[in-house]
Amino acid sequence: MTIENGIKIFAGIMVLISVALTYFVHPGFLWFTVFIGVNLIQSAFTGICPAAYLVKKCGCKDVSCTIEK
Repeated sequence: MTIENGIKIFAGIMVLISVALTYFVHPGFLWFTVFIGVNLIQSAFTGICPAAYLVKKCGCKDVSCTIEK
């Protein structure tokens, strides 16, 4: 699995957890979902993604080469 795919899986899991916490525990957990969204937006602009460090430590590989046609 690549780091990019790992980040997508991680973000999806975190969003689902935050929605479940909002529904079952307290509406204030909606801010957790907002934080995840803001983090995804800032990483698109800056290229800095804290989740990438976690995913890389879990053993995902960085894909540095591209296939050209």
